[in-house]
Amino acid sequence: MALFADVQVDSPRPRRRGRRVGVVLLVLAIVAGIALATVPTPYVIEQPGPVFNTLGTVQNKGEAVPLIAIPGQKTYPTAGALDLLTVNLLGDRQNPPNWFEVAQAWFDPSKAVVPIDAVYPKGETVEQSNKQSAVDMQNSQKDAVAAALTELGYPLTGTLVVEGFSTDSPSKGVLQNGDEILAVNGTTTDSVAGLRAIIAKTGAGVPVEISISRKGVESTVSVTPAVSSDDGKTPILGIYPSISYTFPFQVKIQLENVGGPSAGQMFALGIIDKLTPGKLNGGAKVAGTGTIDAEGDVGPIGGIRQKLYGARDAGAKWFLSPEANCSEVTGHIPSGITVFAVKSLDDSLAALKAIRTGGDTGALPSCPVK
Repeated sequence: MALFADVQVDSPRPRRRGRRVGVVLLVLAIVAGIALATVPTPYVIEQPGPVFNTLGTVQNKGEAVPLIAIPGQKTYPTAGALDLLTVNLLGDRQNPPNWFEVAQAWFDPSKAVVPIDAVYPKGETVEQSNKQSAVDMQNSQKDAVAAALTELGYPLTGTLVVEGFSTDSPSKGVLQNGDEILAVNGTTTDSVAGLRAIIAKTGAGVPVEISISRKGVESTVSVTPAVSSDDGKTPILGIYPSISYTFPFQVKIQLENVGGPSAGQMFALGIIDKLTPGKLNGGAKVAGTGTIDAEGDVGPIGGIRQKLYGARDAGAKWFLSPEANCSEVTGHIPSGITVFAVKSLDDSLAALKAIRTGGDTGALPSCPVK
């Protein structure tokens, strides 16, 4: 009986200890959960954004308007879609995502977790980043019109214009807003890409002679390019250049609250489709992305994975990708989408012709599929 009594008396003690351990673990789990939900991270999350059909309409100040309008010119019926894709950013330096959101994004193939410094460089405010993005969008629209009209045989001329300055720009006090850049070290250029190529060839720390026109008066000034704070190696003038073209007629691109240069290719294709008889895409739903310059060269962009998933979700079956983005495309192509690798507007037009005519799309350049 004594032994039985001892067992009965001692047995509740480990239970109480177990309860205490359980309570402690539960409290720790709650604290950890709160920390994960509230502690900021050094990342932002890229995810698919809205999709816009360059052949369709958009809301502009609460009214449905054509995304591309060409007043005073003969235009032709279109069908299907030539979709441009966007990327939404979740988070910035003031409001970064929490660890729960980052963890969820790691396991979602349509999202990407990116170091915040890669999107918002140190020393650059969100407002400055947005300003640069807006300038890039304006330039992409001008370049798209130039590329489309050049493809259609219209002669054009363009001029680079200074629109603003980055933080700690080496050009401040030398160049001014509104200055037209005529030449750099004696080399003329009428594109942002051309200007960057000249500065890259010269290098940081080496003065360059810039021929400008300021309020109609031509002169030459000297600026020493600095190293970009974005990557610590690219030489820059630290200016926001835009391009002023002389067009034979007006092309209005009406798209609010979208920035960056990556819609250029799709703008150009939409313009060509509207200005030429027949349906450029054969009535199919085609999506794409890529920068473009006045010569029709298609350049790489960011967020290509997110744009692929955005295209799939919008119902596109065909995707025009910059060839330079193929390393990011391979292994990340959603099922049901065929990707063409393009380096120029002519490549994209060839792909659209194959889609339109039922040609051999398999013979066209594409990004390798794993």
